[in-house]
Amino acid sequence: MIVKTYGSALQSVSAISIVIEVNVSPKGTRFSIVGLPGNSVKESEDRIESAIQNIGCIFPRFRTIVNMAPANIRKEGAAYDLPIAIGLLAASEQIKTDNLNHYTLMGELSLDGTLLPIKGALPIAVQAKKDGFKGIILPLQNAKEASMVDGIKVYGAADLKEVIDFYNNPKTLRPTNSDVVNIFSQQNSNDPDFNEVKGQYMVKRGLEIAAAGGHNVLLIGPPGAGKTMLAKRFPGILPPMTLPEALETTKIYSVAGKLDCSLITKRPFRSPHHTISDTALVGGGITPQPGEISLAHNGVLFLDELPEFKRAVLEVMRQPIEERKVTISRASYTADFPAGFMLIASMNPCDCVAFFRFYQKKSA
Repeated sequence: MIVKTYGSALQSVSAISIVIEVNVSPKGTRFSIVGLPGNSVKESEDRIESAIQNIGCIFPRFRTIVNMAPANIRKEGAAYDLPIAIGLLAASEQIKTDNLNHYTLMGELSLDGTLLPIKGALPIAVQAKKDGFKGIILPLQNAKEASMVDGIKVYGAADLKEVIDFYNNPKTLRPTNSDVVNIFSQQNSNDPDFNEVKGQYMVKRGLEIAAAGGHNVLLIGPPGAGKTMLAKRFPGILPPMTLPEALETTKIYSVAGKLDCSLITKRPFRSPHHTISDTALVGGGITPQPGEISLAHNGVLFLDELPEFKRAVLEVMRQPIEERKVTISRASYTADFPAGFMLIASMNPCDCVAFFRFYQKKSA
């Protein structure tokens, strides 16, 4: 028997729908996954077998082929555990197949059947809506994030058993709802306030002009002059984020696995250490991930002690600053990550830092 379930593959800050075809045949006992799966996907058999058995279902011991289409897109990560497991149970006639084509499923399974959170829930929900799915089923921890997308039902499940019960009776799970406007309007007042800075009138005036025009800034001054303090308070005088900007920034953090809330409503402030590599700054890797310049999208990137950064690291920022995006090319595809940020850098006027600190101690 052949059944189809649906998942998503992340590319850049967007997603592509994946069809998972499962064929269970009585001729043989071998289990195989085809369709350009990564190592973590190939290891899913053991996780799925343990999860199915621990919730009281039967893992099919027949010849099983799992095809993940389109086959030219590499599938990475353990988030395909859930659609593969549901496909196996449907192909072995342990759950109803009436609603399989109505929902996108993604989730990593633990050995006891618990669903673990995944990356990129927001872009996955956006793509599911574009493709006309009725709803999306995700781990419970990702439901709030995915529910930011209007026009699609988002169901959060705690374990595999709840997903099985949902397919047998859709009334067992309730969709997660989020008031995007209310969440967006909530502001946190604990951020550093630009109004707290005493004196520094010339610098403050310069930063205000930079904030109004979206200009980059270089702060030059001796240690202790307040360069870092001013930079940290700079996002507070930028215009509030719009809802499209908030959703766009949230998608980037979701793909990077750094989202600790349902919606980012404050302009990001990123301050990488000067030992950072060029890949960590602009993004990349075997499976391209957003770097610091993309995590600072719609916000501020602060480079403290600018001369301490490697020249190669600074050189790779030239094109992203001009084009407000970074393009990472691989043999099979090209990923574009947004990088519309304001750059603030600071440096000392000379190398006499040690002498200056010695002088401060002597004068004290």
